[in-house]
Amino acid sequence: MDIAQRADRAGRQANSSDGMDLAVRAGLVAYGVVHLLIGWLALQLALGDREGSPSSSGALQQLAEQPFGKVLVWLVAVGLFLLVLWRVLEAAVGHQEKDGAERVRKQVSSAGKAVLYGAIGVSAVKVAMGSGSSGGSGTDSWTAKLMDLPAGQGIVVVVGLAIIGYGVYQIAKAWTDKFAEELDPQGKSGQSGSAYLLFGKVGYVAKGVAVGIVGGLFVYAGLTHEAKKSGGLDQALYKVLDQPFGPFLLGVIAIGIGCFGLFCFARARHLSR
Repeated sequence: MDIAQRADRAGRQANSSDGMDLAVRAGLVAYGVVHLLIGWLALQLALGDREGSPSSSGALQQLAEQPFGKVLVWLVAVGLFLLVLWRVLEAAVGHQEKDGAERVRKQVSSAGKAVLYGAIGVSAVKVAMGSGSSGGSGTDSWTAKLMDLPAGQGIVVVVGLAIIGYGVYQIAKAWTDKFAEELDPQGKSGQSGSAYLLFGKVGYVAKGVAVGIVGGLFVYAGLTHEAKKSGGLDQALYKVLDQPFGPFLLGVIAIGIGCFGLFCFARARHLSR
C-alpha cells in the first residue's frame, strides 16, 4: 500500500469516526449560535434599532460584548474550524456511496461549505482578538478588486448568479424536505421531531431568500460597475427594510434565520451524515 492509499484510508477512517461525529456536533452548535444572533439583530433592525449589523461578523461582535464574550467567540471559532475539517475530509475522501458526476458535485459542495465555515471562523478569530468589524466594507473592497481584473464585471455577475443559485437550492431543499435527511430517525419523530422539521423548513426558506438577495446585489454591482452596490447579508437585509412593508418582511426573515439556528441545534443532537 503506497503513501497515497494510506492517506486515503486514514482520511476515510477519520471522517467516519466517533470523534468526528463529536466535532461536527460541536461545530453545528457554534453555527446555530451565529444564526440565532443574526436573526436577533435582524429582528432588532426590523423594529427600528439600526445599531447592530445583521451579519455573521455583527453577530460575533454582539456575542463578544457579553460577559465572557471573548471566550464564547473563541469557542465559536473552534467549532467552525471543526466544521471546516469535516467538510475538507468530505471533499477529499467522502461521498463514496456516489458515483461519477454526482460524487464530484457533492465533493465540490463540501469544499464550498468548508470555505464558508472558514470565512466565518476567521471573522470570529478577528473579533476575539479585537480586530473584527461589523461593517460590510470588506465585501465592497474585494468586489472592486474583482472588477479591476480583465472581464471583471462578468466575473462579479457570475459570482452573483452562483450565489443566487445557492439561495434557490436552499429554498428547493426546504420545499422538497431534503433537509430532513440531516436528522436521524429519532429527530424526525414525535412532537419534537415535527418542531425540528418546521424549524428546518422555515429556516432554509429564509436563508435561501436572504442569500438570493445577496446574489442579486452582486449581479447589480457587476452590471453597473459599482462595487459599492454589492454587499453581504447585512446590506441585503437593509435592502429588504427599504421595500414596501419592509419591517414586516425583514421580521419574517429574521424569525426564519433564527429557526435555522434552532435547526442547527436539532441537527447537532440528532446528527445524520
